[in-house]
Amino acid sequence: MKTYKLATLSVAMAFGAALVGANVAHAATLAISCGAVGQELELCKTGAEAWAKKTGNQINLISTPNSATERLALYQQLLAAGAADVDVFQIDIVWPGILSNHFIDLSAQAKDVLNNYFPAIVKNNTVDGKLVAMPWFTDAGLLYYRKDLLAKYNVQPPQTWQELTDIAKKIQDGERAAGNDKMWGFVWQGRAYEGLTCNAMEWVASYNGGTIVDEKGKVTIDNPQAATAITAAAGWVKTISPEGVLNYTEEEARGVFQSGNAVFMRNWPYVWSLAQGPESAIKDKVGVSVLPKGGADGRYAATLGGWQLAVSKYSKNKELATDLVMYLTSSEEQKRRAIQGAFNPTIEALYKDPEVLKAAPFMGELYDTFVNAIARPSTATGTKYNQVSNEFWNAVHEVLSGSAKADANLAKLASSLKRMSRGGRQW
Repeated sequence: MKTYKLATLSVAMAFGAALVGANVAHAATLAISCGAVGQELELCKTGAEAWAKKTGNQINLISTPNSATERLALYQQLLAAGAADVDVFQIDIVWPGILSNHFIDLSAQAKDVLNNYFPAIVKNNTVDGKLVAMPWFTDAGLLYYRKDLLAKYNVQPPQTWQELTDIAKKIQDGERAAGNDKMWGFVWQGRAYEGLTCNAMEWVASYNGGTIVDEKGKVTIDNPQAATAITAAAGWVKTISPEGVLNYTEEEARGVFQSGNAVFMRNWPYVWSLAQGPESAIKDKVGVSVLPKGGADGRYAATLGGWQLAVSKYSKNKELATDLVMYLTSSEEQKRRAIQGAFNPTIEALYKDPEVLKAAPFMGELYDTFVNAIARPSTATGTKYNQVSNEFWNAVHEVLSGSAKADANLAKLASSLKRMSRGGRQW
C-alpha cells in the first residue's frame, strides 16, 4: 500500500487583530481526504480553503493513492482503527455499502436541498435509511478521439468496437509511416484494479452480455456475449494498444493521449479540461463521444462512476465537517468545479447552465450517457462488492494478458462468485 501524504493548508483570516485572536482560539482543524487524479487535488484544495476562510477554521488536506483499490484499502485501515485523523472522506460510488457503518447520517442537514441531486445517486448513497454521503461529482466512461486525425483520414467517430479497431489501425499505421513511431490506436485502463472492472463492464454490456451480478444477486457473467466482448478487447493488446496498457490506470492512458500519441482513449470526463489546457499538445484537436456498441445489435454502455463526500463518525468535529461537506457539494461549488475541471455535477440544473456548457460542451451533448450509465453491482453484493470486483478484474486481466481464454475464465469466475454468494441465494 502506498503511504498517504499530509499537507497542512493554513488559512489566515482577514479581520481585525482582536477578532483574529478570538477566532483562532476557537478555530478547529479539519482533515479531508481528496483524490489526486488530474485536477482533483487542486480543486479540492481551493474549495476547502474557501470554506476555511469563510468559517475561520483550518484544513489539513490528505492526498490519497490515485488507484481506487489502494485508496479503499487505506480507508478501511484507518476506519477500522477508529482513527479521528480524517474528518471527511471522498468515497467512490460503490463504497457506501462497504463503509456505511463508519459514517454519520447526513439526512437532516441535506433535507432542504436533496431534491436537487440526481435521485439515483442519492439512493445509492442511502444505506439502511441513512444518507451516508453527499453526491459530489458523477462520472461515466467516454470515448475521446483526435478529431483532426479522423478528418485527415476522412473517417467518422466509430459506432461499434469493430469500427474503432479498424479506424485505430488505419490511422496508427498511417501516422507511423509518416514518422510518429510512438502512435497507438487506442489506450484505456488495463491494470488489474477497479478501473479495469469499469472498462470490462462497458465491453460486456455493449455486447448485451449483461453485468457481473444482476440486481437480484444472480451471477450472470458466464455467457457467450461476455466472452466475445473480452476476447475482442484482448485482441487490441499489441495491435492497436501497447502491451503496457495492461498496467495503465487513468493517468497513464491520459499521458499517452495528451502527448499526441494515441488516436482514441477511454477515460472519464475530467480529462477534457486537461486536454484543452494551454500546455496540452492536442489542445482544440479533441472530440468526445459515447463509447461504441458491441455490434449492430449491441448497445452503447458507459459505467457509472463518481465520488461522494462522507463524514466520519470518529470525527471530533462532526458539525463542522458536515458544514464543509455541504459547502463542497453545493450548487455554487459544483459549478466552479465543472467549469474549471470538467467534473460532472450531481445537481441536474447545472446541466442547463450556459457557463457550464460553454466550458464543457459534452456535458450537454452526452447528458443521456451520464443519467443512463450502468451501475456496478455494489448494491446487490453489499459488503462483498470489493471481493467480487477483485475476482472479476483478475479474471479479465488474465484473458487480456493472453494467459487464459475468456469462456473458460468466465465459467471459473462464475463458479467462484456463486460459492461466495451461497449459490446466489445470499450475499
